[in-house]
Parts: sequence; structure tokens; C-alpha cells
Amino acid sequence: MPHIQEMPREVSELIAAGEVVERPASVVKELVENALDAGASAVTVEIRGGGMKLIRVTDNGCGIAPAELPTAFLRHATSKLRTAEDLGHIGTLGFRGEALAAIAAVSRIEIVSCETGAAHGARLTLAGGVPGEAEAAPAPEGTTIRVSDLFYNTPARLKFMKKDSAETGAISALVQHLALSRPEVSFRLIRDGQTTLHTPGDGREESAVYAALGRDFATSLLPVSGRGGEVEVRGFVTKPLAGRGSRNMQFFFLNGRFIKSQLLTAAVEEGYRNQLLKGRFPGCVLHVTLPLPLVDVNVHPAKTQVKFAREKEVFDAVYHTVMDCLDADSPALAPKAPKAAEVTNPRNDFFQRLDARDFREGKKPTPGIPQPPKPPVQLSGAPAADRPAPRQEETKPVRPASPAWDTEWHSRAAVADSGGERVPYETRRSPSPAPAEQPAPQPAAADAPARQETLPIPEAPKKVYGPAIPAAAPRAEKSPLPPAIPSLKAEVPGQETLEPRESPWRIAGEILHTYIVCESEEGCVYLIDKHAAHERINFDRLKAAQEPPMRQTLLAPIPVELSREDAAAILENLPLLEGLGFACEDFGDGTVLLRELPSDIDAADAAATLEECAAKLRSGRSLEQRRDDLLHTMACKAAIKGGWKSDPAELRALVDRVQSGEVKYCPHGRPVAAKITKYELEKLFKRA
Repeated sequence: MPHIQEMPREVSELIAAGEVVERPASVVKELVENALDAGASAVTVEIRGGGMKLIRVTDNGCGIAPAELPTAFLRHATSKLRTAEDLGHIGTLGFRGEALAAIAAVSRIEIVSCETGAAHGARLTLAGGVPGEAEAAPAPEGTTIRVSDLFYNTPARLKFMKKDSAETGAISALVQHLALSRPEVSFRLIRDGQTTLHTPGDGREESAVYAALGRDFATSLLPVSGRGGEVEVRGFVTKPLAGRGSRNMQFFFLNGRFIKSQLLTAAVEEGYRNQLLKGRFPGCVLHVTLPLPLVDVNVHPAKTQVKFAREKEVFDAVYHTVMDCLDADSPALAPKAPKAAEVTNPRNDFFQRLDARDFREGKKPTPGIPQPPKPPVQLSGAPAADRPAPRQEETKPVRPASPAWDTEWHSRAAVADSGGERVPYETRRSPSPAPAEQPAPQPAAADAPARQETLPIPEAPKKVYGPAIPAAAPRAEKSPLPPAIPSLKAEVPGQETLEPRESPWRIAGEILHTYIVCESEEGCVYLIDKHAAHERINFDRLKAAQEPPMRQTLLAPIPVELSREDAAAILENLPLLEGLGFACEDFGDGTVLLRELPSDIDAADAAATLEECAAKLRSGRSLEQRRDDLLHTMACKAAIKGGWKSDPAELRALVDRVQSGEVKYCPHGRPVAAKITKYELEKLFKRA
């Protein structure tokens, strides 16, 4: 067994740095949080090469004394904790005292700082954690830290870094979160010499949201404010019609710290119950404030996970605040019409009322209202010439409605609870009799007495719920009937008409515009989800294709606003998206310009499709798995949606693929068809 000995200082520092500094965004996070804890009102972040070449953070905070510069880079050196009791009342963003020491261990650092009111500042350089000599230097009030050549002495970590676009996206998302958490601080992000984010720092939360998340997202928000016990909630939530394709636009801040919490996510989405489309997620920017002893922020190295002492109280406060906001924003109910007895007539000359009792007693309405002239009364002895001839109308026979579905497997099928047999619907129709010609009415003589005529009342047409079977048709006698569509075999030589093949099942109909109902010869009933079946067919077709799918070029490119991390994921996987029919390019500020998309996808679904693709590209899976995830999304967006009206031929094609056993599950693993046997169906009605 090897001997136990103390680890060398250099190795322990590299291990500690690996826990704190995972990527360039980790460096930016620690440096900006220190600037905010120093009371800065303006913070500028400049990066080059995705942060691998250069990270410069400048603030106008309180600064560091020249004598304390070397101490600041020692492990566990901090100005924010003094006693063990302070761990229960952590109100600052940084408190561990490991950030500067960990960053210095894996990079080259230069720091220039000047205290408030000091005549000059001081400069200190470090390489691999080894400090140099501090020297006086002119500097404005505040601190500037320059980090270069990140991971130059740790090749094992360097080879796992992603592309510059991905690292830049992570840094942009981080600065975005910090800007939303502190609207009173002006943030500026400079990427390769170009400003990509700038917040005004005027203290208004809506200004920070507008600058960090864009105009479209900011205009879809509703302000919320509420309180439950010791928990205060304020911020913004999206309108129900502005739901997102993923949860990437949900931002939660606890006492000014950006966090990720499944508890808060569940509370917000519960407030949107029955108000949001299925598959859509709300966006929000919520600030939760509660006493410091009721939360533990020291449970995660990145300090993005926290523990609540009273989870139910926090959940209820967020849930009721969101629900009350949405209820207040819903349109008011239309006013009910007043009752007839409550209607007044101020002009007294319009719409007079006359109840049934007054009408029977022969009372007249209030004078002053013009009454329509009454028709002259016809006496029995009046000449018939003065009386209009009775109008005769043609009564056409009522034909039964054509059935919506072909309800037969073959030319003959048994009718339940009937001794007869069905015949094809076209042959059951009886020709409509031509209407009989009515003789022209003869003018009556002037001296002829009036003759009373009684016109027969035409019978109301009976409701027909399907093809009628002639009752007089005998069962034994069957005469050959001509086909509905004559064959062309005998007329055109060399041509033949393809007869429809017989199927061991029939389509009985469609319910809820979502499920197809089929009946088999064995007496089993199948319910088929048309969306799931079509989605699986599309996925198999796209996966088996050897060539890229057909694409459509948009007349007007579609700008899709994404979160900074989603936009970085899209830009990092442009070759993969290009092979699937998407043509995208960077439009700046987290916006991706979509110029081409697969022909199967509607342009109206382009933005939602790209959002889902970005969320799946961030999963960190292999290239083949990411490609399958994108194909899942494309197949889903191009499939028939539940609730759509579909053509019978389209449904028959889907049923063919399902009943043949080719399609069993959708790409997400859900079953496509459900089988109900005859015994199970009869058992429901107590017949078995």
C-alpha cells in the first residue's frame, strides 16, 4: 500500500480550480459577482475568442487596497464572512474566497484597483497562481481584472472546451441573468470588439428585461406582484397566448441571486393550468424575496441550487401571485341582457308590449304607435276572382344522405339484428320520380259561388340515419345490377381498371378528429391515434432517406429570438441543421435568422421548431443522438395534428400502415393503436 503524504500545493490548487472554473463563463461569473458585492453601478465585460484568449471585467466599485491585493488571491481569503453565524445570513453573491485563487491557478491575471477617494491605485500580475510584486499605477476608482490564456497549464481541461460560439453564448447568457437580477446596475458586454448587450441601469425592471431579452418578449409580459407570509414575489410573466416551446425563458431570482428551482417552475406552470396550450411553456422573470435565515445557498458549488426552509409557503406565494395576475388580465364577461319586464321605453313610441291576456281580451296597444294595415276579411260569399289562387308548390322526394364511410369489407355484409342482407349503396337508391305536372288553374266564373278547397298537408320527411333497405325486396331473389362506375375494359383495348383490394378491416369512422375507429373481421375494434401514426411514418422516412430533405426558401427570412444559450447551440450545430434542411445565420443579440426550412414544415411553425431543436441540441448527447432528436421534432411538426379534419383516403393510408404491423409506436415511445376485443366490448354492456 502506498504511503499517505500531503498533496503538493500546485496539484491541490489545480484540483480546486477544476471545481470552481469549469469554462470561461465560470470566470466571468465570479468576477462580476465580486464587482456587484463591491457596490458597482456599472460593469463592463469584454471577451475575445469565446473567453479563452481574453476576459476583462471593469467596475466602478469600492476597489481594493494596495496592501490587500496579494491577500485577495489566497485560498479562502474573503471580506464577507467573519464568524460561523454569518453562514446563516448570507446576503452576498460571493462568499467562499476561492474564486480569485482558482482563476489565478489556471490562467495569467493582471489586476488594477483603486479605492474610492485614493490618489492612485495599484497593479498586480500573477501567472499560474504565483503572484508578482504589487506596484503603484494610475487607475480610476474601481477594479479592472484581465484574465488571459485560460487553462494554458491544464491541457486536460483545455481539450474539453467547446467552440468559441458556444462559450460566447454561455457568457452572454450569464451576463443576461446578472443584468436581470440587478436593474439598477448598467451592464455592457463587448464580444470581439462589438457591443452585444447594454442595459441602462435606471432601476426599472422593465428596462432591463427589454434590453436583455428583446422587444418581442418584453411586449408579451404582464407585471405581477404579490405576497404570502414572509415571501414577496414580483416581476413579469408572459400572456397565455405567448407560450414558449421550452422552459429556457424562465428566470428566477432569489434575494438578487439567479437560481434554478424546480419548485418555482412547478408553481408558475400550475398557475397557468387550463390557460396554456398543450406543449407550450410560460416565460417569466420573477424576483422572490424572503428572509435570509429561511434559505440555504451553500448547497451547490455554482450557487444556482438552493434549499427553502418553508417550501409550501414559497410555492403558494408564487402560485397565487401568477394565478391572480392571469385572472385579472382575462377579459370581463359580457353583460347579460335585461329581462323583458325590466325594459323601459323612454320615447313611448317604439316597441310597445302587449301580453297574452290583453291580446285575448282584444285590447289595443298604446295609441301613437303606427300599426300595420290589416288584410281585408274575405267573406264566404265573395267572388273567387277577388281571392288569390292557392299557391301550389312542388314537393320533391327526400333522398337519404350519402354515407360518409364505406362500411363494407366486400360486396355483401351482414346487418346486425336483421334477417336481410345489405346491397351496395349505389344500387339501393331508387330513382326519384319526376314531379307530376299540375294542370293550370282555370279562371272561375264571376257568378260561380266560392268553393271551399282543402289542400293536403305534405308529410314531413322522415329522418334517415343511413342507407335505407327496401322492405319489399325479397331475400331469395337477387337480380344482377349494373355497376356504379362502368368498366372500360371492353371499350379501350390495352387498358385495365385496378379493382380495390379487399381488406380484412373497415374504417367505421373518426372521433374527436383525432382517433380513427376500425373494425376487423374477427370482431375487434381498434382506436388509432392519427397524429402518432403519421409522426412515426415521417420519422422512418426521414431517417431512411439518403439525401437531405427537400427545403423551401422563405420569401422573407424569419428572425427567431432565442435565449443566448439556445442561440449558441444553434450556431454551433449549423452543419447538422444544414443537412436536415435548415439554413440559419447569426443575427446578433440571441436572434437567429432562418432563411430555409424543410418543405414538410409550415412556415408558421418555424420559430417553435427551431426553439425545440435548440433545446435538444443543448442536451450534450452524441452527434447521432442529436440528429435523431432533431428528426423527432421535424416529424412531429410535419405530422397531422389532433383536431384536424382529414381526408378519408388519408386516413385509410394511415390505417394500412398500422394494421400491417409496420407502425406500432411513435418516435417518443407512445403506442399508436389500442385494441378492444368483442368480449371486452360486450362486457361493458353486460352482455358477456
